[in-house]
Amino acid sequence: MMRPQMFLIAQRPTLLNNRRVVPRLSLLLACAALSGCMVGPDYARPALAQSNGYSTSPPPAQTASVDAATGAAQRFAIESDIRADWWTLFKSPALNTLIEQAFAASPTIETAQRALKVAQENVYAQQGFFFPTVAANYTPSRTKLPGNLAANAPGVQGDGSVISGYQGTPASEGGTAPFNGGTIFNFHTAQFTVGFVPDVFGANMRAVESYQALADAQKYQLQAAYVTLATNIVAAAFQDGLLRKQITITKEMIDDNLAAVVLVQRQHKAGFASQLDLSIQQSALGQVRQLLPPLQKQFEQNRDLLRVLAGLAQDQEIPGFQLDELTLPQDLPLTLPAKLVEQRPDVRVAEEQLRAANAQIGVARAARLPQFLINGSIGGTASNFNQMFWNSSGVFFDLMLGITQPIFDGGTLKHREYAASETMRQATAQYRSTVLTAFQNVADTLHAIEADAYALQIADDLTTSAKSAYDLTKRQHANGYLDRLALINAQQTYRQALLNSAQAQTNRLGDTAALFQALGGGWWNRANVVAQNDGGAATQ
Repeated sequence: MMRPQMFLIAQRPTLLNNRRVVPRLSLLLACAALSGCMVGPDYARPALAQSNGYSTSPPPAQTASVDAATGAAQRFAIESDIRADWWTLFKSPALNTLIEQAFAASPTIETAQRALKVAQENVYAQQGFFFPTVAANYTPSRTKLPGNLAANAPGVQGDGSVISGYQGTPASEGGTAPFNGGTIFNFHTAQFTVGFVPDVFGANMRAVESYQALADAQKYQLQAAYVTLATNIVAAAFQDGLLRKQITITKEMIDDNLAAVVLVQRQHKAGFASQLDLSIQQSALGQVRQLLPPLQKQFEQNRDLLRVLAGLAQDQEIPGFQLDELTLPQDLPLTLPAKLVEQRPDVRVAEEQLRAANAQIGVARAARLPQFLINGSIGGTASNFNQMFWNSSGVFFDLMLGITQPIFDGGTLKHREYAASETMRQATAQYRSTVLTAFQNVADTLHAIEADAYALQIADDLTTSAKSAYDLTKRQHANGYLDRLALINAQQTYRQALLNSAQAQTNRLGDTAALFQALGGGWWNRANVVAQNDGGAATQ
């Protein structure tokens, strides 16, 4: 809020007990008493569509299950709270350590912390306008008056009269006597000034309200950064385990096909296999080998991502992860929509931005009303420093009240208020959109978890049948009942089933982690949440 610099009324009394000072002081006190009146609308949360769930039908009591790794049934606990360290439910000490390390070292977290500190300092800066400004000023000077001034001419006193007994004609009377060397003197001025802008219509209170809302929004942005970082590390760790398993299975497929090529080459030399059989087997080996380089590239790039998320350089070591070592949480929390709007950081950010926009209407409206300014100063001036205040003739003071009322500005202030109102309506629509997106996010994740369970069940059945078919094909091929092509097909079908099963396991783990994020991530249960909100975690 700018302090006004124009004045309609300015009064400089000659004496402190001047009778005209009393009514003006009364007016100032009355203005200050009005400082609690705020123009503009008070914030109220917009009405949202009634929602009691995330689907037209209630969620199942539990998901499908299968007797395999990460195949246990999952159950939804309605209104169950979410742990702040929800990633520990996957029972991976290496994952827990990596996330805690990332919280302490990730530049993403530090960026959000510094942004929070900036927003808080802006609040403190705006609150400073509630207090008067106090300044002290001291201006010493040393001045030389030139000798060619009449008052400095020889034989002339300070009032211009000729000094008695002076011999000669003064220069002021047309004489030719030489001028003197001028006069040098010192001058001191000291002043103590107090200025105050009474917040008569609450413009500053609305401005502080707006800045505070933006600071609260940044606080929730910080919590969102923690939740997002943990979720990204969990997802990258699951991907690390998946790629390791895919690379292992692909290498086994290469080894099987390589052994088959060697066998067919021997049969071809002995005359038991044709050149076509050998070419088919070599072609199958080449196709499997093509699968390995993309997987290895993706694996290394995912490891690079993990290092960045953890705030580590690329030459530093990070732990590896195995899918079979991870535990699937069986009891999943499920927050109702009415409570979700309180827990989702992005929804809270949108609401605080709406609160800030609402307060700006009051700021814009107050700018169209009279602006008040009170200034007072007291000081002294003298040629000697010790005479500025000891001698009453050198003491001076000022007491001023300034009132500025915009009369004509071409509609600028009016349209700024209209723009602030439209900004608030825009923020309202954005808030409602964010809430609907949050509901959709949870609904999508719930559907994904349910589908993942069935997908893993199907993948496990396919793996079991493919393994049985492969074992039978190998025995029949060894007894000469099936050719090499049939064996290759059975082998590839089984290995592909293993890859599909690994992908289904990873999807189930990943969507479970996504549910914790979609429900807010449990940031409100973090033990050091207060310190983090104050930016204290920046020193970790």
